[in-house]
Amino acid sequence: MESSQFVPLTTNHSDSPSVPMRELDTVWFQVGGTICNLRCHHCFISCSPENDKFRFLSFEKCAAYLEESKNLGVKEYYFTGGEPFAHPRICDILELTLRYGPATVLTNATLFRDATLDRLQEIERNSLYSLEIRVSLDGYSAGMNDPIRGEGTFDRAIAGTARLVQRGFLPILTITRTWEQDDEEVLAKFRQLLKEIGYDRPRLKILPTIQLGAQVQRGGAYGEEARVTHTMMKNFDPMNLVCSSARLVTDQGVWVCPILLDSPEARMGDTLMDAMREYPLRHAACYTCWRYGAICSNQATMTAPTDAR
Repeated sequence: MESSQFVPLTTNHSDSPSVPMRELDTVWFQVGGTICNLRCHHCFISCSPENDKFRFLSFEKCAAYLEESKNLGVKEYYFTGGEPFAHPRICDILELTLRYGPATVLTNATLFRDATLDRLQEIERNSLYSLEIRVSLDGYSAGMNDPIRGEGTFDRAIAGTARLVQRGFLPILTITRTWEQDDEEVLAKFRQLLKEIGYDRPRLKILPTIQLGAQVQRGGAYGEEARVTHTMMKNFDPMNLVCSSARLVTDQGVWVCPILLDSPEARMGDTLMDAMREYPLRHAACYTCWRYGAICSNQATMTAPTDAR
């Protein structure tokens, strides 16, 4: 087992503001655990083929949490990892989920087989709810992407994206901001790249880096200044934070959010009902969420609020 590099996430400040659980709109499933076929240099939970700190979620556990979610008014579901399509029953899990509500899968798009894509297309066509696919790609060329995500990943991810488009999906390309160029210049090049593979109106989402896990070696850890204060929460809508309306299901219980998987203090219990309570923003990574908001959702955002401390 390869453990993700542990970086203390909790500050020493006992006066951190808390975010109330407004309502449980979204459930995230760490369906792929921390197991991934890639070793991305900016992965905030250091996923890899050997990292089994969190294992695949079983079909039975997913089914149990889906049934619990029905009585809590959950409106949508997200599936992440690790790599969800490394899970042998991911299609069965998605088919079941789409009986409850819309689903989104986050993937590196490098493991698609024709049989898998055909099944996804069939599942989506036969459901009343939508199936979204989010594809991670961090460069508009192999030279920009592969030093971060691994040699050959650019070509494989672009090929996977093209195959999704050919089957009628409109994948959301998620791009971690690792460049110093103007954002619009970078996005224009991504749009041109995607148009060349037949994706005429591509959907793009820029993500900030999270200074945890593998990213610490690449870009450094959070400093003391990375904390959320009560002053910063004045006139700030907590609904911009995923912890106000979502929880993460893992093979080891329910966590507050997908980012704090390496923090034992982020575990909120065994059931979704256990996790229906407020959570203090005492982790350094909470500062990134406060700055940018909607990091985890499909909503595109990279606009930071005024940094009032």
